[in-house]
Order: sequence, then C-alpha cells, then structure tokens
Amino acid sequence: MIIGNRLISLAAAFFMAASCCRPAAENPDIVPFPQNVELKCGAFDAAGADIRYTGDADTAVAALAMRFADRLSLVTGQESRFISGHKGKGVNLIRDTSLSGEAYVLEVGRRRVILRASSLRGFNWGLQTFRQMLPPAVYGDSLAAGEDWSVPCCRISDSPRFGYRGLHLDVARHFFGVDMVKRYIDIMEIHKLNTLHWHLTDDQGWRVQIRKYPKLTGIGSIRRQTLVGHLDSSSVYDGKPYGEGMWYTQDQIREVVSYAAARGITVIPEIDLPGHMVAALAAYPELGCTGGPYEVWQKWGISDDVLCVGRESTMEFLEDVLSEICELFPSEYIHIGGDECPKVRWAHCPYCQKKIAELGLKDDGKYSAEHYLQSYVSERMEKFLAERGRRIIAWDEILEGQISPDATVMSWRGTSGGQEAARLGHDVIMTPYEYLYLDYYQSEERENEPLAIGGYVPVEKCYSFEPFTADMTDEQKAHILGVQANMWTEYISGDDHLEYMLLPRLAALSEVQWCQPGNRSWERFLGSAPELCARYDAAGYTYAKHILGNRE
Repeated sequence: MIIGNRLISLAAAFFMAASCCRPAAENPDIVPFPQNVELKCGAFDAAGADIRYTGDADTAVAALAMRFADRLSLVTGQESRFISGHKGKGVNLIRDTSLSGEAYVLEVGRRRVILRASSLRGFNWGLQTFRQMLPPAVYGDSLAAGEDWSVPCCRISDSPRFGYRGLHLDVARHFFGVDMVKRYIDIMEIHKLNTLHWHLTDDQGWRVQIRKYPKLTGIGSIRRQTLVGHLDSSSVYDGKPYGEGMWYTQDQIREVVSYAAARGITVIPEIDLPGHMVAALAAYPELGCTGGPYEVWQKWGISDDVLCVGRESTMEFLEDVLSEICELFPSEYIHIGGDECPKVRWAHCPYCQKKIAELGLKDDGKYSAEHYLQSYVSERMEKFLAERGRRIIAWDEILEGQISPDATVMSWRGTSGGQEAARLGHDVIMTPYEYLYLDYYQSEERENEPLAIGGYVPVEKCYSFEPFTADMTDEQKAHILGVQANMWTEYISGDDHLEYMLLPRLAALSEVQWCQPGNRSWERFLGSAPELCARYDAAGYTYAKHILGNRE
C-alpha cells in the first residue's frame, strides 16, 4: 500500500505540472528535512542515469559516486555508469568551494541533476537527499521491477544546524561484530549523522586490542556470567561465560574507521577512565588500589573499584593505552569517560593520599580532595593527548573539581552541565538522558516491549529536544557543538534488538541535529512516517512501529 500511495502522491504532485507547468505544493518526505526546498514542474528519470564527477576519479567523492551508480544499477535493472571528468546528462557532482563543508545544493531538472558541494560530506548528504526522493526500493539489495524511478524537479539548498551530529554505541556490555557496526554506520549515513562515539571499554568487558597489554582482551573481555533482568534483592545470573573472542583486533578497528570515513563519518573512541575499569583491573590487578583479586563485572551499575591513580605506573598504563588508541583513530577527539567514578577507594589508599598531599589538593567545601585528584588525571591525559594533536571529550562529571582547560563536555545528566560548561567557555555536546537515551523504553506499555533499563523516551520526546535555552547568550550558544543520542547495551544483546531501539528515534534525532528550529515540524515529520518506515522495510531494518499508530 505504501508504494501504491507513493505513486498516487506522485501522480497528484505532477498533475498540475504536466498540465500547466505549475509545481506541486506538497513537501517531499525527506528526513532530516532540508533547510530550503523549491519544487518545480517536471521530473527526472533516474533509471539508467549516469553519475558524473568532474573531479579526480581516485578521490573519496569518486568512490562515493561509484557506489551510488552501482546501487541505482542494481535496483533499477538499468546500468548507471560512473563517468569522470566532464558534465553531461545524468547526475553531476560538481565541487563548489563557495559552499561550507557540509552544505550542498541539489538542482533536479528534467534531463540533468546538478549536485554542488565542497566536501565528501556535502556530496554524500546531497546524494542521501536525492535517494530519499526515489522509491523506498532504492534501499533494497535486489532488482525492483515495475517501480517509477522519477524524481520531482526541484532546487534544494541545505546545510546542517550543528557541526557535531553524533550517535553512541556501547559494545562493552554486549558486543556487536564488525558487520553490525558497519550496518550501524550505514543507518547513520542515511540520516546524515557524522560522528560515531564508540564506547569500547567498561567494567563488563574490554573490547579493543592493545598490543602492549594483551591480557586486556585475553582476560578483560570475558565475564563469568551475566545478570538476568534488573539488579535487586532477587537478582539471578545466567551462569554462562560471555565475551570469548568478543573484541576487535587493531586491523578490525582500522577497517571500521576506514569504512566510516568513506561515508563522511568520524569515529571517536572512548576509553572510560579512571572509573568503569574493572575489566582492566581483572587483567592487571596491580592497577587497583587494593590489588584485587578482581573479576570482570557480571552486573550493571557502578563499582567502587577504580584505577589507583596515585601510582605512577597506572598513569603510564593509561598513556600507553591512549598511545595505541591514537594510532588507530585519526579523530581530533578522544573520549576519556570520566563519569561515575566513586572516590571511596582513593580515600583509603596510601598511594592516592600521598599523591593528594604531593599535589597540595584540599577539600574546599564544594568538592573533596579526591575530586581534585580526578581533575589531575583528566588534565594529565589532556596534556598527553594534546602533544599528539588531540583533544579530550569527557562526560559532565569532569565539571566536579577543576575542569581541564581544553576539555569538551558531553552533558548527559540533563542540560545544566552543558550550560555551565558553555558559561565557563568550554565546548559542549548535548546528550541529556531524558531526551536522548535510546536504551530507554519507547512505550509506556512495557509488557509489550523488550526489557530495557528503564525510563521512557518515545520518538516524540526525542523530537522535542531543543539544546539552546532562553537564557543562553550568543557566545554560550556558539559553544554548543552539537547533539548526540546514546545507546547503552546492558539490556540489548542482539542485532535486531539494537535496530529496534534505534529506529525510528534516530530519524527524530536527525532533525534535532540538522534542522533549524523554524524548519522543524512534528506534524510534517509524522506525515513522513509511512515513507520513512517503507525505507526501513526495504533495507531490512528492524524498527519500532509506534510512530505509525501516532498518525491514526
């Protein structure tokens, strides 16, 4: 019915254009919606259209164009060739250095499409827009006979509201293989997100190979068993070891980073420190305040066991790990966590207390000396990474004590941390749990939903988030780099479940990240839901269908 409805909609849209050359008034179902759309009369037939790029055929943009040509050939059954070097009939990609990095201008005429951009990202986002104006079958992997491959003539000029448009993936609690991570990146690409925040380590598992410390994956990747359900007085465990072989080799990391880069997506790694390190302590107990023994955590939550940062050997361990991480990830940013780090071990650890005395750290009535000890760790890691041309991101707990001079704050406990950081002159990424935690329930009818950690974030709640507050100054607003949703996986253990929790909330997130406030419309977005879900169906994605019920 959705395909049929699309044909009816197209027929209605072009009836006036065919008879008296007046463009249709109806907006196309593009998500995130472009900043400016001007529909015109006529249509372009994309079946068999050549994809041309006037630049160097060996560039990433040329590779992007070739992939698009291959997809059109596959689904239409008519060959779309990639042609390099000159403009002509078909879809023409033309570099325009007057446009900003992620901006594009798409002009669809009856015989020719012109896509102008200055970067790989701009070209990709323009192609994603063009793709969304084709039938949903363009997202499939087989010939779609009988489809109408026409695209309405139009002019679209577009650019994102925020430069940082992120999505997080936790692979420490439950592991997702390389193929699924690439599929996750594909979904991000469709929605024009440009940053994957990859949470690689935590108490329940260490998932990235560090050559200098092989026990991190040899021991730290495997937990003896896993909590079943929520943690309470009647908690039970499954009795099954989890994590054997569930980590990424350095070659696999490079493969994922390269795959993402080819699509204009940056991968930022997270090595969570100095808390959430029980997996590392299990592998190297000398890194802890008590010396262990430690065991990779089997439950969810916050452990009192953290790194002993009073020992210089622990700091050297962190620098060794981050050195290898810098070799694997070319991103400007490295995420160092900084969240949920209890201070109880430090308060009784002779090494940590000695370091506190050495540094002259004191309780000041607002924060303890141990809070300032964590600030010392963050600042030291910031300096170490700065020497390698990198910057740190950390969760908003790094505001407790003395924030590192050049740190970017990821505000997750609401927006107040982000507002405070911006007031102090620090860059901010807004990711408040009450709007953007995708491991929360999507429906209040929990008995009909897969088990989740708790909370309630329906798609409309995600869509309603506005990162600026009325009392922010223009200077403070300039420090808000962007918005990110987080996918924690304590209760998400399979690929289908991961997609279900992601979609269609990611579509709502994409409009928060991309659209200017005046260009966002819940009613328009809701009206696009059938076409959006048809694309997910064609791609074979698992998704929550509550949004379709919202339209009734």
